[in-house]
Amino acid sequence: QVQLVESGGGKVQTGESLRLTCAASGGFIVINSMDWYRQAPGKQRELVARIKNVAGGGETVSIADSVKGRFTISKDNAKNTVYLQMNDLKPEDTGAYTCHGNIYSRTRGSTEYWGQGTQVTVAS
Repeated sequence: QVQLVESGGGKVQTGESLRLTCAASGGFIVINSMDWYRQAPGKQRELVARIKNVAGGGETVSIADSVKGRFTISKDNAKNTVYLQMNDLKPEDTGAYTCHGNIYSRTRGSTEYWGQGTQVTVAS
């Protein structure tokens, strides 16, 4: 059973940083792609960042315009973990951050999975 577990959320002041972690587990797995979404109360869920394997090796990264220059996404294949480094945080970054992955496992092939989410609160 593949599971995604987020960690690293919390309450910070404007301008501070947080690093979110999404750890995938479940035997032999390969993270084909991983997204970080966020949702603030009363707002639609927003895709913040994506990292995706490309044919022939390597990865592509996409970052939402709203966080470009402040957030970066990276992946540690050996640890089956994806990170979202968030710098210069602003109150509008407040929300529930959830990872979503397309992950290959021997038992289920390539399947979509969601984590439970971690709360980020940025005080002004």
